[in-house]
Amino acid sequence: MIRITRLTDYGIVLLTHFARHPERMTRNAPEIAAAAHLPLPTVSKILKILARDGLLVPHRGAKGGFSLARSPLEITVADIISALEGPIALTECSTHGADRCGIESLCPVSTNWQRINRAVLDALSGVTLAEMASPRPALPILLASRGSRAEARAGS
Repeated sequence: MIRITRLTDYGIVLLTHFARHPERMTRNAPEIAAAAHLPLPTVSKILKILARDGLLVPHRGAKGGFSLARSPLEITVADIISALEGPIALTECSTHGADRCGIESLCPVSTNWQRINRAVLDALSGVTLAEMASPRPALPILLASRGSRAEARAGS
């Protein structure tokens, strides 16, 4: 099963709180932890990572805290996952750089894994923080899609 970490899931939840309340430009860690019902140490850790990677802007002072670095329309789920987990790669051959799989040149499936990884990355890049902050119901579409594929396989 492919999963994102709990920390990344929480990071997305925290950023949606910023996106849902644009009138509150700056929010501090205790405030956002209370709103999200998450432990303050975890929230503080996530906010620091998101600020370090340029998704949040830290503000010092008595009324300090954090604010979004860009519009929620300009921040994608891929940006958030990359900030909290590093490059998005389903397999070693999907990564970029010199530390790729040692048998890549002999592997009959590496190009397809790269294609699948690209599709996942494109999907995550196609969903913005603004969309995550006001989700649309997608479950019936997903079930319908699964059903039609199963029916297509059964009919062949």
